[in-house]
Amino acid sequence: MTDRGRAALRQTETEFTVGPSSLRWQGNALVIDINEISSPPMISRVRGQIRVIPSALTSVEMPLTPDGAHIWRPFAPTCDIEVNLDAPGWTWTGHGYFDANFGTRALEQDFSHWTWGRYPTGGGSTCFYDAKRLDGSELGVGIRFDAAGRAEAIDSPPPKTPFRRSLWAVARDTRADPGYQPQQVKAMLDAPFYCRSAVRTCIDGEETVGVHEALDLTRFRSPLLKPMLAVRVPRRPGWRFSD
Repeated sequence: MTDRGRAALRQTETEFTVGPSSLRWQGNALVIDINEISSPPMISRVRGQIRVIPSALTSVEMPLTPDGAHIWRPFAPTCDIEVNLDAPGWTWTGHGYFDANFGTRALEQDFSHWTWGRYPTGGGSTCFYDAKRLDGSELGVGIRFDAAGRAEAIDSPPPKTPFRRSLWAVARDTRADPGYQPQQVKAMLDAPFYCRSAVRTCIDGEETVGVHEALDLTRFRSPLLKPMLAVRVPRRPGWRFSD
């Protein structure tokens, strides 16, 4: 939530700390301690703890480009989550996930647009990754994960189905059974080039609500949009640990 300098980073085998916030493994739970200030227009203190408890950890790494310059790493696609923030109404439990993307090039160097979705299912979670690369090729992958973390590629994923654009008119689609119309049920984040939301869809006859992302990298490359990041993401290059 805040850009900081190298002096604000500490890392061990079990803990990763950036400024006043940190992630650490405590038994089988990933414990995330947050102490930040949110960005405009609603500037406020964000403080508390999140516990992410995976049903299992996976060893899956999925290249997003043929040369492996971009990797998706679903560490734990099926988790329980406990949220306890110091604000009224921000304490709850539910389902969640833990993943990351890694790369050796900027995303906008290789992609024009992508969508991603992670949906809880009866036996675990199902993820879909669809992307358009700048070279004209496309990525379209579906993976099922069971509760033990075993992964199975979906040979014939459900068709891509468009649904309503975001508030900033970012195009969105996700996978859904033929004839089913996905829809957003909760907004999470809207930006001119990015949208995250809770989306309802239907997979193999099972209706489910999961997290969906849409990223428009053609817009992101625009010199008119990139300066907005400096406004939305606070910078604290001089932050230092007190000890």
